Amino acid sequence: SKEKITQILQKCKEKNLNQILALRGDICENLEKSKDFSYASDLISFIKKQEYFEIYAACYPEKHNESKNFIEDIHHLKTKVNAGTDKLITQLFYDNEDFYTFKQNCALAGIDIPIYAGIMPITNKRQVLKISQLCGSKIPPKFVKILEKYENNTLALEDAGIAYACDQIVDLITSGVDGIHLYTMNKPKAAIKIYEAVKHLLKEELHA
Repeated sequence: SKEKITQILQKCKEKNLNQILALRGDICENLEKSKDFSYASDLISFIKKQEYFEIYAACYPEKHNESKNFIEDIHHLKTKVNAGTDKLITQLFYDNEDFYTFKQNCALAGIDIPIYAGIMPITNKRQVLKISQLCGSKIPPKFVKILEKYENNTLALEDAGIAYACDQIVDLITSGVDGIHLYTMNKPKAAIKIYEAVKHLLKEELHA
């Protein structure tokens, strides 16, 4: 409800938290639908009126599962941007070409705010397959080979997954990505290893 969100926003202000990722969340059949916020754009518009927060929103390089096609998906994204989104974070993807195509389509639609690439390193085969299915992310053949070859060796799979993520990130940074968001699923060691592998690239970008 608007009342509950207002209370949460006030607590954020009191703690000097000014960045918010505004999501509708998954629809649960057992829960009553919000009367105030049917879509993420409604929530974004409400938060924007506070004139205090930097608002992030989600986007989907391979389109949202509920969208009929890419055109409809970009239309919905444009609505979120017009509602007051400052920056976008993509859902995870494993093929950078999907991200680049998505960026081009956003530009054609007049979406010109920063888009951060969402990268999720492999650490668990079952988890990756489940999340990829939920968010509609395809798994490239070379990624499947990694999962199949190292699925019974946890440490090897983690190393291979981090290496794959680093390859993605190097390509993205070289191509001028606005930013990187890591989905580490509460495994900070993976984030640390990735940072150590690409930190000099990041410093180069900061001083460019």
